[in-house]
Amino acid sequence: MGMSAGDERAASPRDEEWPEAEKAEKLARGAALKWASGVFYRPEKLEGLGHYRRRETQRNNSIQSRLKSTVQSYLEGGLQQMRKLMEEHVQLASVVQVLPQIFSVHEVFSHILQLLHGQHLLEAHVELMMVEQLRDDILSQLHLRGLSGAQATVLSYFSGLQDLNESLAKQLWDIVGSSLRLVREDPVLFVTAVRIIEREEKIDDTLLLEATFLPPGRPKGWRQKFYQVLQDTITGGHFRAPRLDAEGPGLAKHLAALQKDIVCELCVVKDLMVQCVPAHYNILSVCTATYHQALSSHLQEILREDLDKQGLFLLLEWALRVYHSPEMMGHPDLLPEVDVSALDPLMSSELVDQTERRYVMKVKASVFEWMQRTLDVEFKEWFREEEPETDHEGFFQSALPAIVMQMLNENIQVASLITDSLQQKIYNMALEELEAFLGRLREALVQCGKEHQQDRAVPKYYISHLLAVLNNNLALSNAVSSLHPDTASREVPGSLQAALDRMQKKATQLLLEELLLDLQPLCLQLPSRKWLSGSQLVGSMCEVIDKYAKDFSRVRKPVFTLLVAESELLVANQYLRALLQRKMVCKSREERGQLCHRLLQDATQLQELFCGLGLDRGQQSLEAVFALRELICLKDPALLSLEVLGFVTKYPDVSDEHISTLLDIRGDVSKEVRHVVLEMMAQHPQALPEGYRPIFSTILVPVPELPFCLRKGKCA
Repeated sequence: MGMSAGDERAASPRDEEWPEAEKAEKLARGAALKWASGVFYRPEKLEGLGHYRRRETQRNNSIQSRLKSTVQSYLEGGLQQMRKLMEEHVQLASVVQVLPQIFSVHEVFSHILQLLHGQHLLEAHVELMMVEQLRDDILSQLHLRGLSGAQATVLSYFSGLQDLNESLAKQLWDIVGSSLRLVREDPVLFVTAVRIIEREEKIDDTLLLEATFLPPGRPKGWRQKFYQVLQDTITGGHFRAPRLDAEGPGLAKHLAALQKDIVCELCVVKDLMVQCVPAHYNILSVCTATYHQALSSHLQEILREDLDKQGLFLLLEWALRVYHSPEMMGHPDLLPEVDVSALDPLMSSELVDQTERRYVMKVKASVFEWMQRTLDVEFKEWFREEEPETDHEGFFQSALPAIVMQMLNENIQVASLITDSLQQKIYNMALEELEAFLGRLREALVQCGKEHQQDRAVPKYYISHLLAVLNNNLALSNAVSSLHPDTASREVPGSLQAALDRMQKKATQLLLEELLLDLQPLCLQLPSRKWLSGSQLVGSMCEVIDKYAKDFSRVRKPVFTLLVAESELLVANQYLRALLQRKMVCKSREERGQLCHRLLQDATQLQELFCGLGLDRGQQSLEAVFALRELICLKDPALLSLEVLGFVTKYPDVSDEHISTLLDIRGDVSKEVRHVVLEMMAQHPQALPEGYRPIFSTILVPVPELPFCLRKGKCA
């Protein structure tokens, strides 16, 4: 019973387990006793006893803390194994707990299949999710333990899930494919499909955010599939049509059907489907964009066909006008929710331009065909035994200008219904075709003139038809400016105006050729002794001119004035040509006086005739006859150089040969005077002023024979 303290320590289990502790305790006690002895032997150190107590207390606390930490680390090393065993036990317990469910999986598969066949989709989906969750939990545990072989066994056991998922998905996509009908007839089925899709989408999102292991088949992405099926349904329902009739009626019916169906279906989406899906689906915007993009692709597909001009026009009008109108995407039942303005254009600007150019080419071919037909009909009319028709004022005309301008104007106006750019393209094409038509008309006129020269009796009313051509040309010239789309800018292009001028010039030339043919037999009698003695030759000429003037009165005034002026120039030219080419030399002063008198009478008679036709004396080329007469009537030949200078100044196209011939006609001009006159002309060369109408340059006179001269000798 009287065991000592040392015996107690020796018997302590802790001492046996911790021998170092016993040694440390002995050392500590010895140090403490040694220190205490010193204190008691030295009383002055008793004052620091309190400080020592605090320091030792702190040291003791520090030692205890380190001891506790060491003991705890030691204990945790043994507990880790206990925790691991506990976790394995819990896992085993959970597996044991779900064993009944695992054994009943195939039975659940059968039940799910029955539910799917009965279209009890929500119930089937709930059970399907439970089985998937069971499989995924098992796979997750196996994944954590790294048991890949066991995972393959589990997947094989749950392989029926894949078929069930596919069966459910097929029913869902069938429902989505019929969604536009179902939301009107049976919205519950459609809503059920959407609810299932949203459940799966939430599971996908959760797994992607939190799970360290993605089960097979995840993510399903059924919401994205929903959009795809819906878009495929829209596209396949309307935009995979068979080959269209390229002639126009088939395309018109197709576009009309598209217009009606799209408006109707978008109204269903806006009014019914929107209520059956979550707001974040943006189902109306998705469907609108789908219709828009599918239409855009469909129009491109149609444009690959060889459409005629009607088909191209229909497509342009539909895409650029009808599509955005209140009849379609701007329909009151769709606004304001449906808005395609933020989407890309239905047809790109490049495609629009390309299609417009194709349309222009088709219209051009049609216009060419119509114009050629009009031209053929026009010249058939020439050979009828009737005069051309007249307007209410009695001017000759034909239907040609009205037909041509109506055709061009209608095409330009029709194009204005599409775009300004198309209208401008058609306008440019119209001017080009009109210019080409005038060229063909002129060629036909030339050919007809050649045939008429061979037999002047055919066509019977040749002159009348030429006058109708001039009136038609004037009508075309006046109407061309009205074709321009911009009323503020109606200038006729230079090339077209040149074509109109060439047409007028050719018709005028052919008329003057007719006048010339009737005047030539009379001009051949100039000059002659009979004419000089006072024949009615010029009177006969005036009768011919007056007859033609009456015909010319059947054209409108601008052209009539031109014809009178050109006729006067022709008469003056032929009169002067006869005098200069078949020169008559005066043998005496009396003959010169007689010639001057005849020239005065003839020029006066002809001038008065043309004055009566509205041509002022100052505008007449017959003034040259009066001037020429003055040269012949001059009594003093020595003054001829001054008179000739004035003459060539007024008529700068007169040549040395012309003057020499006039001097010959006088019959009294010496070689010296002739030399002076010709030398004066050489010293005063004349330039043709702008706007001058040549008179003498077209008159060729015989070149006088030069005297034969020996070298270094006098001329014979």
